[in-house]
Amino acid sequence: MPDYAKTKVLMVEDDPNIVDLIRSNLVVRGFDVVVSTDGARVLRLLERERPDIVLLDLMLPEADGIELCRQIRGRSTIGIIVVSARGGERDKVAALNVGADDYMTKPFGIDELLARITATLRRTRPAPAPADTPVESSFGGLVVNLAKQQVTREGAAIHLTPTEFALLRELVLQPGTLLSHAYLLRRVWGTGYETETEYLRVYVQRLRAKLEADGRPALILTEPRAGYRLAVP
Repeated sequence: MPDYAKTKVLMVEDDPNIVDLIRSNLVVRGFDVVVSTDGARVLRLLERERPDIVLLDLMLPEADGIELCRQIRGRSTIGIIVVSARGGERDKVAALNVGADDYMTKPFGIDELLARITATLRRTRPAPAPADTPVESSFGGLVVNLAKQQVTREGAAIHLTPTEFALLRELVLQPGTLLSHAYLLRRVWGTGYETETEYLRVYVQRLRAKLEADGRPALILTEPRAGYRLAVP
């Protein structure tokens, strides 16, 4: 069982029954849980409490959950799992587009929630790279430091979230190789995500927006219905 003793969760949820259920199950496993029942205090709590991950409901009193997700992402690379009763693909894509790392539809089981939290923390707290992993890779004018999780172009930093970097890392480690949708989803998000193709589509778009700006050549190539590959000279 993973050690969650030093893991702080910021839970943004207005339903007291769901708050009690999730908080009690997380606390008994060693999590430190901070709760906000509306969106008004979230940004202050984010700064004051320095949580490791946010569980964010989209349907909050006096707050737009999607906009709040955007604001959290604009201030932090923290893991964000949206937890919502709205299960449509449009809502899911909208949340992923503004920086959510994962999306869960209510109702769900505690075991599934724990698995999603663990998978997200694995990206935000990555283990040291194997000894044979290259420290840096250069392509298309970019320098990717795999050890430090940094991307630069001509010395200027390009800021990526942990999930964005995890996806880029898989492509960088196998340049020119076609990587299937299922492979990338399993490697980046984890086992059980192999059919969540909208996750991959949104995050490839996010990477392209950051890495292929200003009319630069395409770096991530799409193989229709197959997967993606990193362009090599």
